[in-house]
Amino acid sequence: MIVPMLALAAAALGAPPALAQPALAQPALAPPQEARSAPASEGEDRFDTFDPKAERREHRIDYSVWTEALRAFVIDMGPPLRKMPFAGAGTLGTNIRVGHNSIYRLDGAMVGFSLMDVEVMANIGQYRRDLEKVADELDIQSLPRNEQLAYWLNLHNVAMIEQVAANWPERQPREIELDGVPLDEARFITVEGVALSPRDIRERIVFANWKSPEVFYGFWRGEIGGPAMQRTAFDGRTVGQQLADAAGEFVNSRRGTEKRGRTLHVSEYYAEIARYFFPDFEPDLRAHLAEYVEGEVADMLARSERIEPSLYEHDIADLAGGRRNGAFFAKGRLDPGAAALLEQRAQKLRYVRRKMPPEGRIFFSNIDLPGDPDNKSEVE
Repeated sequence: MIVPMLALAAAALGAPPALAQPALAQPALAPPQEARSAPASEGEDRFDTFDPKAERREHRIDYSVWTEALRAFVIDMGPPLRKMPFAGAGTLGTNIRVGHNSIYRLDGAMVGFSLMDVEVMANIGQYRRDLEKVADELDIQSLPRNEQLAYWLNLHNVAMIEQVAANWPERQPREIELDGVPLDEARFITVEGVALSPRDIRERIVFANWKSPEVFYGFWRGEIGGPAMQRTAFDGRTVGQQLADAAGEFVNSRRGTEKRGRTLHVSEYYAEIARYFFPDFEPDLRAHLAEYVEGEVADMLARSERIEPSLYEHDIADLAGGRRNGAFFAKGRLDPGAAALLEQRAQKLRYVRRKMPPEGRIFFSNIDLPGDPDNKSEVE
């Protein structure tokens, strides 16, 4: 078992909603790597080195310290609720609103970027570099496929958190640039000597080597309109169920599906990944959605006559909405916009408890039974 070295321990803050932030360990921040995009003439065979190998080595990477950090600053907004968000209170007796105004603001999960100080951000950057070193010391491509998948998902998401935090406040993550290169295209991640961008990890490595559309739901893009940041690091033993849970949340939320007239409107992200997973777009996507839709959304899918990938929300998935709200705000303290959103979340959860029947979920452990194939839970 390999454990990335940096320990991101959680230390409780004294802010009103009991939110915690990673404790400060070794805050030394290494000089940032130069971000660069790929030249148009650069060959793509350099990504072939990351193709999974046929020979497997039974090693496991432990991401428990990253899970501890995620639980410190990621807030789950509760189950999908297909209604307009609860209105927040005005500021100081006025009708002025602070924080998010997106209709999807109570979906998925939000990250408390306003609570991260310089040392915390330095630790996250160091953790990303620790993950890179793991690949230098361990042949990632020879691990079981689920271990490889968990590694790429976690590395991508750590890198995105690192850069969004470094550029906060920023209303829309897609506006962030590193040395003039858009964040998604910037090759600031280095694995086994190969410079990679977040998009490279998604498309050139994972989408190229895994055929299950579920892998899409594991990648956090920083936007409310995309898959949510999970509060638990991806783990090779459970990554299949983790991705299925993320898919169910996204598909049944308003940012994933919405019916208007006879058209089922879906996230624009589905069009982006169509060439990898939905070559015959509408039939393939319908079959995929049918695996996860429930209740009202299942009825919407059945009654729709066409699908249009038109839903989007590019605002940041941040508690404070990607901006400082109030002249007296200090980083590391609970921002008024974040406090307003947490109050709306509390209203939503009270509504859910009153109006929605309790749901029972059964979880199976990853035990092996006689006759089970070695790869019974492997994500294809």
